[in-house]
Amino acid sequence: MKLYYSPGACSLSPHIVAMEAGLPMSLHKVDLRAKTMEGGGDYLAVNPKGYVPALEIQPGVVLTEGPAIVQYLADMAPQSGLAPKAGTLERARLQEWLNFISTELHKVIGSMFNPAQTAEWKAAMVALAERRLGWLDGQLAGKAFLMGDTFTAADAYLFTVLNWTKMVGIDATRWSNVAAYMGRVGARPKVQEALKAEGLMK
Repeated sequence: MKLYYSPGACSLSPHIVAMEAGLPMSLHKVDLRAKTMEGGGDYLAVNPKGYVPALEIQPGVVLTEGPAIVQYLADMAPQSGLAPKAGTLERARLQEWLNFISTELHKVIGSMFNPAQTAEWKAAMVALAERRLGWLDGQLAGKAFLMGDTFTAADAYLFTVLNWTKMVGIDATRWSNVAAYMGRVGARPKVQEALKAEGLMK
């Protein structure tokens, strides 16, 4: 398998999941502005949407969209515990978290990287993100991870998106449960391995 990624982007999430699951894959760095790949090649030929992640399962078979990719990878290694069994309420809970992260955190925080965003709009997005983080802080009270004591694919995604807060001027350490959670996830050996592979950690 090939994972097309950009360092620190949402593609970090499936990278972490693959590492945690022990799944071999090659990494292919993408220049998102130029839509080119390291070593040459048109990324739009791989993923016409033009963004990461994209997972090439086999030649000509490409899966896109982070929440879909992390579930696919987790299901390839059911013993990893990264995703509950399909058809169960717990699997629906995992999907509930993935959807919340995607729509209420990823899109909101990610929008702040847009240089065309006005100061007024950014302030509105910061306020919305802070409300969501406040709610999240309550959800993390007394839990090691989103689903309880087990690290799942949703935690890989949440960790990735929360890492963006410091880049857009939001101090996530104001929420003690969120800060402790980030510390726990960031200390995981496979998470650190993924960060190092992307040049995000020495």
